[in-house]
Amino acid sequence: MRGLRSALGFLTIFPVGSGRGTDTRGLSSARAWFPAVGVLLGIALAGMDLLLLRVYTAGSAAGADVQAVHDVLTGVILVAALAAMTRALHLDGFMDTCGALLGGSGPERRLRILKDPGVGAFAVAGVMCLLLLKVAAVSALPDHVRPWILILVPCISRGGMLLVMERFRYVGGDGLGAAFLRRPGRWPLVFGTTLTLLVGIALAGPWSLVILALAVLTAWSIGALATRLLGGVTGDIYGAVNETIEAGAFLCAALLTAGAPNLLNPPFFMPAGPWYP
Repeated sequence: MRGLRSALGFLTIFPVGSGRGTDTRGLSSARAWFPAVGVLLGIALAGMDLLLLRVYTAGSAAGADVQAVHDVLTGVILVAALAAMTRALHLDGFMDTCGALLGGSGPERRLRILKDPGVGAFAVAGVMCLLLLKVAAVSALPDHVRPWILILVPCISRGGMLLVMERFRYVGGDGLGAAFLRRPGRWPLVFGTTLTLLVGIALAGPWSLVILALAVLTAWSIGALATRLLGGVTGDIYGAVNETIEAGAFLCAALLTAGAPNLLNPPFFMPAGPWYP
């Protein structure tokens, strides 16, 4: 289980004792567990969402008019919590990628921008647009669907990172992403993809395949663009893939449920029950 512990320690703030800055031997097998880590993050977010919904329900019962702010505040809190639980690791990669791919010229210049700890206008503008899109999309999800989507999306986005790791050449030198690639083989991609598919069908039914297809297209497009502009991918590109898929998947789920609120209901669970107020 060293790979799972390493994935948790690297990708989250959970104190499992095998993350960044510690023993990295388990990181070579950690990438297979990325979607599973996404599920754990999503479960934490779903718990927060249900707690916020309980508070909203109690406020409504007391006669308070909180409907106008409930959805927006929920979106802000959940997006902020996801960033906090991941130490904003992927957001940092997304910002660096925006600065390098949009503001650089030539592979060498772009790679230098990726390694530069500073950020520029493209990075700031990109991350602001990303966070606003996430908040808007999460806020637009129906209350009874949001917990399942919160579990599903982090799983899918980390599966997208796994796809890019397996299919595109790494050019980040001895960066953090190199530790995940020391043990070649297809089993991480097969295991991670299978887990992502099972989670998708279980939580959102056959329509989850639409979100999964969007995630694959996004991951492949970013990997191909980075390969064309940089000659390959880096750890920052992995983070950008994760963040872009998360925003796109939340938006896709919001659009799918806009006209049909029950479209993404879990096929194996009732949409309401003791857990849902």
